[in-house]
Amino acid sequence: MPLLHLHNTQYTQLDDKTWCAAAQVTAPNPLNPPDSLNPLSHSALFSHDRIATASLSAREIAQQQRQQQRAGVRLLLQSLLNKLEFTDTLDDCSFPYRLISSQYFVCFSHTGAHSKTIHSKSASTQRKNEKLSDDLSNKVAVVISAHRPAGIDIETNHVEWQVAQRFYHANEIAFLQTLSTVQRDTAAKLLWQIKESFIKIHQYKLAQGLGMDYSYLIADLINGSSEKKPPLIVIKDTKNDYRIVLLLSQQIVIVY
Repeated sequence: MPLLHLHNTQYTQLDDKTWCAAAQVTAPNPLNPPDSLNPLSHSALFSHDRIATASLSAREIAQQQRQQQRAGVRLLLQSLLNKLEFTDTLDDCSFPYRLISSQYFVCFSHTGAHSKTIHSKSASTQRKNEKLSDDLSNKVAVVISAHRPAGIDIETNHVEWQVAQRFYHANEIAFLQTLSTVQRDTAAKLLWQIKESFIKIHQYKLAQGLGMDYSYLIADLINGSSEKKPPLIVIKDTKNDYRIVLLLSQQIVIVY
């Protein structure tokens, strides 16, 4: 695994015992080593990289990305602990993850893992092909909380309407259909992130979690994400007794 680097790290305190962090994690693409470290000429190196890239299977690319994401979120967790001057160790043997000494609950998120579920196959294939020639790059996020298990989801892509229609509850679809296209797309994405966060909290199966009815939150989501966007928006889920935090500029949703 190449050495990972965190960039543009942002730390946010949600309350006196809940914090989150987000960053972009990068690693040099092993298919494109620096010229100074490679004895091949520039032209030969270009040819060599094209052959190496073509030899990687989709499974190998996905495995490499998963390894980077797994290492990246843990690197971000350590960065957050350093920021808070906490000395602790992650116990990730079972869900929910916890810190061993403080017993804080921990939840991770990263981009790239489920984009093929949110988007059409053609778009996913196009992104995969583009990824072959780019440096590996993902956004990662982590939340720690002393209260109870928390969920977090960072998502940079939109949720296609046909995907929402397939997975979302009928009450949600009915409400979303009354909105403008812009409002519908915004609410559909935020709903997806809320569902993902609750899936992580309760360990629902994917279809079960996506099919939950959160239509009662849509009006608040639209109001919170319209016009002026404060850095942090808190919505109270009175039905489930949770707080939902929208960090719109970071494209993060947290449920705790």
